[in-house]
Amino acid sequence: MDNANLLNEMTDRSREVFQRIVEGYLVSGSPVGSRSLTREMNEKVSAATIRNVMQDLEFMGLLGSPHVSAGRIPTEQGLRMFVDGMLEVSDLNDADRSKIESTVGGSQPDVGAMLDHVGSALSGLTQGASLVLAPKHEAPIKHVEFVSLAPDRALVVLVFADGHVENRVFTPPLGQTPSSMREAANFLNAMAAGLTISELQARITAEIKLRRQELDTLASNMVEAGLAVWENEGDSNERLIVRGRSNLLSEEDSEGLDRIRTLFDDLERKRDIAEFLELAEDGEGVRIFIGSENKLFSLSGSSLVVSPYMNADRKVIGAVGVIGPTRLNYGRIVPIVDYTAKLIGKMISDGG
Repeated sequence: MDNANLLNEMTDRSREVFQRIVEGYLVSGSPVGSRSLTREMNEKVSAATIRNVMQDLEFMGLLGSPHVSAGRIPTEQGLRMFVDGMLEVSDLNDADRSKIESTVGGSQPDVGAMLDHVGSALSGLTQGASLVLAPKHEAPIKHVEFVSLAPDRALVVLVFADGHVENRVFTPPLGQTPSSMREAANFLNAMAAGLTISELQARITAEIKLRRQELDTLASNMVEAGLAVWENEGDSNERLIVRGRSNLLSEEDSEGLDRIRTLFDDLERKRDIAEFLELAEDGEGVRIFIGSENKLFSLSGSSLVVSPYMNADRKVIGAVGVIGPTRLNYGRIVPIVDYTAKLIGKMISDGG
């Protein structure tokens, strides 16, 4: 059962016990026991009743017990359910807002200096480690590599001609494998030399257009002769269906058909690669990665709260975030990270 269904299945009492244990743990970092909960619950219940509820929550995988006879702490699954379904994000308080604005709004000589100040401010405000990814590079590319992190998560490593290296996480197209990612990287590396990412995307788009025209020219004669028909023409899953009369094809027609198949394969591969590049450029809003979800950083036992920032064209160019223990004060840190990202984006867009 997924977390959303688990939350819906819980009784009001179970939900309150779970919420109070998580909130107590996030404040103190210590296990929360049944005796302390009896003093906090909205309804009068015994410690024995609360212990039964805690055992049920432990059986569901939401709570854990670090020591025998100790109180309970939330598991990673429990923290994820709390963050997704029960977290109340507070408004940014005036003191935090002023601190961020004074950092971003200073007279730093360049963006790099401003981001250094932002990193220090985030660490100070949140008592965690800050993560600041500088604006994406537009220098010529030297090398591209795709690394599979999970079925729905991949990393693109970009090495630029000036020695700069960037890592970006993205969600790959469905059905991609580590071998298909290596093939995509090999193709890009063969044509990437001296091109920026934008120029590389334009080059691939032009290649797709050229292949499409060539395919249309070859196929049109067969369609007109009634030997073949298009299905889903123009879509990514289009195909050319050769009819039964294909056994009457001359040798010349057969060569054309082989050429069409080759073009189809080529077109499909280039479309996949174009999608790879496009997805690698995309960003997401504030994301929270808890414990072992931090595959990229190998930070089991830590949490990452991260948000991208954009330029004037609404293009994601970098990201800011906070790394800390899983018992981060998410309700306070999420608005801090979100506001900082928006402010950096505004400063860069305004030329600040």
